[in-house]
Amino acid sequence: MAKAQVSPDCANAIPICNDTPVNGGTNGLGNDDFNAAETSGCLERALEGTIESNSAWYRFRTGASGQLGFNIGIDTGEDWDFALYRTNDCGALGEPIRCNFFDNQDGNAFIGVGEDPTGDDLNVQYETWLEVEPGEDYYLFINNFSNNNSGFSIQFSGQIFVTNPYDALDCSIIDNLLGPPIASCQGTIVNLDATTSNATAYNWFVDNGSGYNALVGENGTNLAVSVSGMYRVEVVRPTGNLYSDVQVAFSPTPTTNPVADDAFCEGTDFYDLSVKDMEALGVQDPNDFLVNYHETPADAANGINALPKQLEVTQGIQTIFVRVSSLDNPRCFDASQSFQIINLETPEIDFETEAYICENANGITIGENNPDPNYAYRWSTGETTPAIVVNEAGDFTLNIYNNQAGFSCENSATIRVYVSRPPVINDVLVHDLRNNNTVTVLTEDNRSLQFQIDDSPFQEANTFYEVLPGRHTINVNDPNGCGMVSEDIIVVGFPRFFTPNSDGSNDYWHIEGIETLESPVVHIFDRFGKLLTQLNENSAGWDGLLNGKPMPETDYWFKLTYTNLEGNVVEAKYINSHFSLKR
Repeated sequence: MAKAQVSPDCANAIPICNDTPVNGGTNGLGNDDFNAAETSGCLERALEGTIESNSAWYRFRTGASGQLGFNIGIDTGEDWDFALYRTNDCGALGEPIRCNFFDNQDGNAFIGVGEDPTGDDLNVQYETWLEVEPGEDYYLFINNFSNNNSGFSIQFSGQIFVTNPYDALDCSIIDNLLGPPIASCQGTIVNLDATTSNATAYNWFVDNGSGYNALVGENGTNLAVSVSGMYRVEVVRPTGNLYSDVQVAFSPTPTTNPVADDAFCEGTDFYDLSVKDMEALGVQDPNDFLVNYHETPADAANGINALPKQLEVTQGIQTIFVRVSSLDNPRCFDASQSFQIINLETPEIDFETEAYICENANGITIGENNPDPNYAYRWSTGETTPAIVVNEAGDFTLNIYNNQAGFSCENSATIRVYVSRPPVINDVLVHDLRNNNTVTVLTEDNRSLQFQIDDSPFQEANTFYEVLPGRHTINVNDPNGCGMVSEDIIVVGFPRFFTPNSDGSNDYWHIEGIETLESPVVHIFDRFGKLLTQLNENSAGWDGLLNGKPMPETDYWFKLTYTNLEGNVVEAKYINSHFSLKR
């Protein structure tokens, strides 16, 4: 391969106005361009006693305004530094406006200004973009600080080369008949034009590494070149022959191979694009080519805005455009392929997985009430609607599919359907504590129900505490929507026994708290159901006598009636209606 010219001294800096081919590296420092200074920006003296170790100097001039950067391609095992000076005088370099001296412990393939073309945004060997105006002169110092020396390449970058692809850099700084070095792609023809007034003949030569040799038969003003090399023209003139040399380097033009789509269900936040590199390269050597990925075809064609290799994925389908370019010359590229990253949402289960059918109902609707039109649905019954009507207990499984681009993400849920019915109150137990009573509601079965006394909030427990004496309403609700049952109860207090022996203590039996009722009447019976007496709220109580005669020591029964809110005389329910007479 032909090697580009290298100058170790600023005074002889190589003028460039386009991307250069691979250089032959550096060998020595030449003259000390820093005049024994200890530092220049981030650069410091090396063991040799100078800032320069193995140096190369280049200069360029801007031809337009905009964002400009450059990539210096290096061997990943070598340590290179650089500094950029904005000046047109090597004797007045000043401080560098961009400078980097980090060793290459990370094994980076590029250092420079702007963005690493591999998409590595953590590369510390990159400095920020330049914002340039036309006519600015720059000197670029590149220094090899390692024992190995595999050479380097310089590739310019930035938006300025999109807006001004032909005049981003000013080529007038190159005073050469054949112009600046030419970097082209294999398979193309480069036309060298040596047209000169007063010329009488033209002789062309090529140096492929063993000195210049004449190109037999090439004696015209132009030479069509398709092979890399150093080319020379001898222009024969009456006033003296003119010689001009130019380097022409052809870099391999890559082919981007088809890249397969990748699909996965929701849950992946980042996608490693580098896994697609070998698909895109095929049998091509990854040491010769760079694979980048872009959001748009235009970005891929222009080689700008490369996506990070660790790509943050979004939900849905992302089309990624692939660019494979030559490391020697990024203008040699193929951006003909693209692939899709399909990141589908897994359907969510946001409906109830338990349902209840009330006895004697016509069925219940289960499943998805707010279906996604992009989803497909299939039940274990064979039905394909988002929701179905069932009229019997059992398990019903719904599979939901998100199908896009030939890929599917699915989720499923089993809905268990039960038969429910209105609650039934079997008994209400009142624990008499006079002023603070406990009421427990007993139902037909042990299923979960909701209980309420009067206007208090519903509760899951079936016991109420600190219930005041008087009339109360008990509500028992089926939370599954199958109805509610209500009962009116009377909470009263009465002694479990009494001792009518005229000792002044516990001689009378009566129910306490009936004064809260409308027209209450207490009916007392013997064990055979014979009515012995009736008491109202004003009675002192039963003294244990019937027609003036003492009744025997035994158990007696009672019932309580009262007038309800509708004006009907009713019997109080759920009262433990017996007591004992003791003598």
